[in-house]
Amino acid sequence: MARLEFISFTPHRVEVGVSGELLVKASVNASIPNLPQLFWNDGTAWVEANLWALERLSDGRIDFETVKRTMKHLRTYAEFLETKRFDWRHFPIRKDEQPLRKFRKWLLEGVDESAIAISTASNCMAAVIQFYRYADVNELVGSQVPMWQDRLAVIPLYDSKGFKRTIVRLSSELSISKRQRIGTVLEGGLLPLRADHMTELLRYTAEHAVEELHRMLSVGFFTGARIGTIVTLTLASLETAREDPHAPGIYRLAVGPGTNISTKFSVRGEIIVPSAVLKDLKRYASSTRRLLREAKANAKDKQSLFLTKSGEPYTVETVNRLVYEMRKKAIAFGLYFMHRFKFHQSRATFGTWLMQLLLDAGCKTDAIRIVRDALLHKDEKTTLGYITFFENSRAKAHFATEFNAAFTGLSNRDWSVVNA
Repeated sequence: MARLEFISFTPHRVEVGVSGELLVKASVNASIPNLPQLFWNDGTAWVEANLWALERLSDGRIDFETVKRTMKHLRTYAEFLETKRFDWRHFPIRKDEQPLRKFRKWLLEGVDESAIAISTASNCMAAVIQFYRYADVNELVGSQVPMWQDRLAVIPLYDSKGFKRTIVRLSSELSISKRQRIGTVLEGGLLPLRADHMTELLRYTAEHAVEELHRMLSVGFFTGARIGTIVTLTLASLETAREDPHAPGIYRLAVGPGTNISTKFSVRGEIIVPSAVLKDLKRYASSTRRLLREAKANAKDKQSLFLTKSGEPYTVETVNRLVYEMRKKAIAFGLYFMHRFKFHQSRATFGTWLMQLLLDAGCKTDAIRIVRDALLHKDEKTTLGYITFFENSRAKAHFATEFNAAFTGLSNRDWSVVNA
């Protein structure tokens, strides 16, 4: 399948020397240390896409993370093209045979099957269309048939004085709208697992999944850490974790800038780790299995807690692939609640559980602060979503109990007897 790699790119320029000879000099100041580049399954480069990434990073107006996300979406498109054996420049007269429209249909089918989030499908389609616009302007496609029809969307706006303004936006007929999901959901648009389902899952992964995945899921469920944080945990972080003076048995582990542990938005803070989880991670850190992997690792990676069998640190993409493979086997095993499972649900499960404990203890004001700090939320509004979700869930549970009781009473009633 197509793959995305990151290379160190140093541009070169040609100059004429004193004697008239041509000199090739490197522009070190303009180098790009992690230029994302796409390669097809046969090893050849997708030159047009790679040139697009280079131009976007070279002008300095677009940050690295944005270009990285865009190229990941293009990799998804490249994998689709290879699977279907389509040429990305092939645009026959029949619209239903065009690769872009087939890809859009494939994304929407994934959304309907809950395999792809609607936001992911929308962003992916937008990235592909954006690339085709670039390719079309630079005459890299060569299609004589219109690829799509654009339309102008007029968006009305009102300023602080009440004056109306309008923004005209170019929109493609192939774009996928981000339809609103009905009901309350948590960050990432995911729902938490029930306590019994979480227990079943961890029991299954302990016996049947890769040992590292089982421990990562345990960390996710009992600390609320993001997957990007978990895969960058270090041996030093386990040793420097300090016990909370106000909560015996709970340890605080520093993450973020200065700790070599990644966090979203580079937020610095502490995740809370139960002592049982911390002890289990320390046992794993000194296990024969991990030490053999550490022996294969480069000097800079030996401090990483989780290493693959080849001695390389785990990445988010690697863990997501393990979750995907594990999910299929778990469903076949009988864990049918795993149909839509994503790793990020471990975080939603922890946040909901922590919020429930705090609200049941009667400390709503402190609950917001504690959950916000534990989940390293940048915006408190994200934390408030957990309160809304929990209160809605509790109200629905009460309604279901009362409704079932009323229905049971009605169904058991002898309707042949009429009260006077």
